[in-house]
Parts: sequence; structure tokens; C-alpha cells
Amino acid sequence: MDKRKALLVGSYTHPKFHPLQGIDAQVSHLLNDMFTVQCTENHKMLRESNLYPYDLCIAYSDLWDEKVSPRQTAGLISYVSGGGGLVVLHNGVSLANRYELAQMIGGRFNGHPPMCKLTFTPAAEGHDIIQGIEPFEMEEEPYRFEFDSFTDKTVLLQYEHEDKTWPAAWCHQYGLGRVVVLMPGHHEPSFLHEPFRQIIVQAAKWASRFPG
Repeated sequence: MDKRKALLVGSYTHPKFHPLQGIDAQVSHLLNDMFTVQCTENHKMLRESNLYPYDLCIAYSDLWDEKVSPRQTAGLISYVSGGGGLVVLHNGVSLANRYELAQMIGGRFNGHPPMCKLTFTPAAEGHDIIQGIEPFEMEEEPYRFEFDSFTDKTVLLQYEHEDKTWPAAWCHQYGLGRVVVLMPGHHEPSFLHEPFRQIIVQAAKWASRFPG
């Protein structure tokens, strides 16, 4: 069977905090059995005609001080609402600087305390994305999010910090497509933790409706 195609979008040359180098190899290796992963920092790939050939788009964009263009915004929304899959990894949530994409992603970044060891716990029993996942620990930036109240999302994973529980992953349908947001992924060591690796694979399968 021919592999499906995935597009990983990030920042190689001018990332503010999170370069795509290293992450590209980890994600490509993780998904190798299912997808041929093309990695790019060219956000013009988000135009609808460019996204059309891909079964999955993975966002690792590090665009904290800029926004994708209106045409790229419209392209990604059309792609997902028409049936495409989107997985947002860690800083990929910076795409939500565009309010239209914040609505599609289901929330936006709202700051984070310093990096520290966090305990992650599954929050949606039986969901395909967290199948087989037990509570696990890893060093990570405790991203906080402001949720969009209109999006009917399923929180998949949560973490404990400062005696509170915070959402660490969620998913939802958007039109005919599917969106998954995963909070971990600050740097390459994050992608070496087996539970997180398993979640990425299962998120990619769910978002792209990969058979089996």
C-alpha cells in the first residue's frame, strides 16, 4: 500500500524559540510506517491548492510575532473543513494569532510558567488518541490556554501544576476534518518520551482517518 502524505510546517531559519531542526527527523521517523513526511518552513504551503495533496498537516510553526497571511489562513481552514487532518504540536498553537485559526484550533496560547517536570494524565477514557497511555512524567513548558467557548472539544490529556489541573491535549471535528492539539513538544528531548511518541502516532492516525 502506498504511504499517505503528511506536511510538517515549522521554522528553520528564524525561529524565535523552537527550531524545526531535529523535530523534523523525530516526527518523520515516528510516522514513517504510515506517512511520507515533507518538512518545510514555507508557510505558503498552507494555501489550499498546496495542501490539497496531503492527508495530514502538522503545525510546529513558531510565529509568535507574526501571522500567516489571509490567503494561508483561508487555505488551512478550507483544507481542514473540507476533510483534512491537522495536528498542532506545542508552539504550532502560535497559528492562533489569527482569530479565525484560534477558532479552528479551539483555543489560543495564554503564557506559561518556567519549564519543569510535569505529570500528564489521560482525561478521555477510551479515546483512540490516548489508547494504552498511562500517566507519565516529562520536562516540559506548562503552556496555558484560553479556550474558545464555541468549540465542542474533547480534552484528552491534562497536567498538574501549582495544585491545579490544566489541559494538555484536545481534539475535535471541524467541518468534515479533524483537529488535534498536543501541548508537549518544546524541544527534541520531548519527542524521545515513549508515551508522547505513542500519542503523536495515534493523533496522526485519528486526524487523518488512517485505516486500522
